[in-house]
Amino acid sequence: MTTKVIYFMVNGQLEHAEFRTDCCLTDVKDLFRAAAEAGPHDILKMYNAKGNVVKISARLTANDVHTCYRLEVVAADLQNQGVAVPTELCNMENRLKYLETKVLEHVGQTTDINVEHLSWMGLFREQCDRQEKFCHKPSKAPLSLQEEQARVRWMFRQMSALHVNEEVREYLKTPLFDNWQWEEAEMMVLLQVMYTDLDFLTAFHIDPYVLQNFLFEVYCHYNNIPFHNFHHCFCVTQMMYGLIWLTDLRSKLERIDLFIMLTSALCHDLDHPGYNNVYQINAQTDLALRYNDISPLENHHCAIAFAILAKPECNILKSLTSSQYKHIRGGIIKCILATDMARHNEVLNKFKSTLPSFDFKTNDHKEVLMKIMVKVSDISNEARPMAVAEPWLDCLLQEFFNQSDAEKLQGLPVTPFMDRDKVSKPSSQTSFIRFVLLPLFSELTKLFPCLEKHILEPVRKALDHYSDLQKEAQAEGGGAKP
Repeated sequence: MTTKVIYFMVNGQLEHAEFRTDCCLTDVKDLFRAAAEAGPHDILKMYNAKGNVVKISARLTANDVHTCYRLEVVAADLQNQGVAVPTELCNMENRLKYLETKVLEHVGQTTDINVEHLSWMGLFREQCDRQEKFCHKPSKAPLSLQEEQARVRWMFRQMSALHVNEEVREYLKTPLFDNWQWEEAEMMVLLQVMYTDLDFLTAFHIDPYVLQNFLFEVYCHYNNIPFHNFHHCFCVTQMMYGLIWLTDLRSKLERIDLFIMLTSALCHDLDHPGYNNVYQINAQTDLALRYNDISPLENHHCAIAFAILAKPECNILKSLTSSQYKHIRGGIIKCILATDMARHNEVLNKFKSTLPSFDFKTNDHKEVLMKIMVKVSDISNEARPMAVAEPWLDCLLQEFFNQSDAEKLQGLPVTPFMDRDKVSKPSSQTSFIRFVLLPLFSELTKLFPCLEKHILEPVRKALDHYSDLQKEAQAEGGGAKP
């Protein structure tokens, strides 16, 4: 069986790990967890030579000592690190577990290895346990939705008390953040950090346990579809969080308005079915009938958000006064409804009209700014590094194509920009960036010039990238879809 060797720095030391290319994810993570002397629920991240986070798995690219990775514990349980001697023993045991994997490679060939003096550390288990751990494991049947949610909930509960280090906290405040390297439970830990670092728990008397219940219920109400899923929810919320810090909105808006924007971003696509409003209306779905063809999806997202908040164990608003609750409810509804792209020009034009004399103390100005901030966050993927943004475009096109396929099967009008027979990746993005993103981002940058390098310049570069691809495709195929 083919093996690979991974060289990495951890705790200031150069180490290397060797494992089979078909090794299961859990065993690979356990190997690196032991090398980092990390607890069972600590969050580990691997960085490549360029400083980018890479996924810890058997697919890690083999390297050498000159291109070693960097392994770090980015979130750890500090509550269990107070007693010196037990901690040292725990670290020693973790270290020996790491060495165990190397020794076991030779157990079958070496007959005179004597490790009985280490048995008190649990270095070796019974022979049957060793064989079970290191033999080839057949693929497990995929978990049901309920089993997967239970698994994520358990992991989140175990991780919820972890202390996230400052490097990750600062990284979380930038558009450079790479969502693809984080699992759902880890994302919920980071969402908890956002609410904590913006001081929402103190300001609104939110019980941390209730916040965790709320975040988990939000996760459960995002569907497993290509684009409008929990990962998208996290990305939009993380971009909103970053924009709040980059523009120093903490000194310009009241904390209750920041809470509205972050929570709106979190809830803005709850229970999205994967088919847009045009489909809902043309197919006369239950949502279209319920909301009289008026922003059926956005109205549904709002309704689901407040249905979650109506559960006592998830109600992060329960300590608010009636006036505070009314303000937050109204603000969240307005912000989420503003994400309907059918209202894009209406919202953008209203924002543009405020810019000559924008005043953070004027309620109408603040309200439209909050809508714009949520809208920018919602469609901000192209402001991220290409390695992060392009996979999102693939996900979006897959969801678009699924809808156009359904429209064809049901005899409905086919949405032109979703037709897999007519749309290419470059053509879809050049139009979207040129006519939607750049006008929107440019107007926001007029109010916050500091955002030009963070979101406007990356979007311009993305337009250049896809324009070049489109020209190449046209040159090769005479303008045909590549």
